[in-house]
Amino acid sequence: MIPISIVTGFLGAGKTTLVGRILRDPAFARTAVIVNEYGEIGLDHDLIMGGDETFLALTTGCLCCAVRSDLIETLLDLGRTAAGRFDRVLIETSGLADPAPILQALMTDADVCAAYEIDTMAAVVDPVLGFATLDRFPEARRQAALADVLVFSKTDLAAPDPVLTTRLADLNPGAAQIDGRDLSPGTLFASADPMARAARLAAVPDRVALAPFGAARHADGIETESLVRDRPLPALALTLWIQALTEHCGDRLIRLKGLIAIEEMPGQPALVHGVQHVFSPPEFLPAWPSADTRTRLVFIFRDMPRFFPARLLAAIEEEVRDELQAFGS
Repeated sequence: MIPISIVTGFLGAGKTTLVGRILRDPAFARTAVIVNEYGEIGLDHDLIMGGDETFLALTTGCLCCAVRSDLIETLLDLGRTAAGRFDRVLIETSGLADPAPILQALMTDADVCAAYEIDTMAAVVDPVLGFATLDRFPEARRQAALADVLVFSKTDLAAPDPVLTTRLADLNPGAAQIDGRDLSPGTLFASADPMARAARLAAVPDRVALAPFGAARHADGIETESLVRDRPLPALALTLWIQALTEHCGDRLIRLKGLIAIEEMPGQPALVHGVQHVFSPPEFLPAWPSADTRTRLVFIFRDMPRFFPARLLAAIEEEVRDELQAFGS
């Protein structure tokens, strides 16, 4: 039987960083990876750097909304076309995925159960925004409640607050809480107790249909928008845009991530990450991770005009270019 491990966690919690670190371990080179992203374009498959692993990407939608057509068929196709090329499967879910129908499908589909078995499900938790996220989003609560292990990310920035750890223990008293810096890749393939997992699944409040392939319902008002552009952006425009998003959007901008082509640094894209009102400084990559060198951005938001971030960027870019042109003349 081929073990399957699942990495879940809300938007911006740090799932992709964790998966990338696991895949850099030589012992996990023969790992098939399935990445699901909520949005019209996929970025995480460009940001995960592994060894000789098989890589698959589900780039649109949400796993819990299309379990049968996407995840199950991908696993079965993987077994048919890549048998013998991988020893384990690692699934990174969308930050909006409800794990319940995913687990139900993997535990009940006869064809999948004949070849695969669930090993461990880890929920990544942001210690900075985790408590507020649990309060605001039922998806985050269900991710934590169903996990075999809870992994704190970003602990170099903040230690988990006792109020957060207590809240998580109330949601899931049987799950170990681990500092992500102390997490070895083997922890995600540690054969967690399947009976305890089934008991958690049976006890979790029935927010979605019990049928494993039933449609999920995300928190009201959450939308996604993508921006793809060929023209590089002035570095000053990027700085001013991030400042403006922080000031004007707050926690309505749930998640922003993307690769941005910068005029002053050709061939070295800026990797940008934003989670609610918290933005990391742009990271300039030494090269584009794939042949696609266009700017690609994904916004996930709630209660905000759909095109506001893109229009704000266009307005700031125009103003910066006018100022640079005037300064140059």
